[in-house]
Amino acid sequence: MSFEEEWGALKAAAAMRLNSAGSSGGSGAAKGSADYVVSDDELGDIGHAAFGLFNGLESTGKHAKMASETAGTSLKGDGFDTGAAFTEVIGTWETQVKTLLQACAHISNHLDYTKASKKADDEWIETQLRIVGPIAAEADGAVPASQISKYFQ
Repeated sequence: MSFEEEWGALKAAAAMRLNSAGSSGGSGAAKGSADYVVSDDELGDIGHAAFGLFNGLESTGKHAKMASETAGTSLKGDGFDTGAAFTEVIGTWETQVKTLLQACAHISNHLDYTKASKKADDEWIETQLRIVGPIAAEADGAVPASQISKYFQ
């Protein structure tokens, strides 16, 4: 199977899963609805957790570094070879903490951006896509994102 064939099959499978997301009563979607729904509260909770992890890890990671440096220096001063090895491990620890801090910051910032841009995108789509023709009195005429493709066939 060529790359294009495999890629096409994977895209078709993903589209099928997204189009049937609401039919099984999945999380956040109304039963029978094929719209993909992520509530702002869910985005906010995940972003807040990443922000909290960032703040906790930043101070705790520095404390562990300082305590390790003190222990390594003390062991090295007492003639233990493990003191030198211990101080060498601190560099690896610091790199890993910084990497995790960057990941937490990226998640938190991305979800803040996603929450704001999702709202702006939804508002734009709502104003741009209207059903042409008579609309029921209680309907506002907005087209759900999952239904857009049928208008372009």
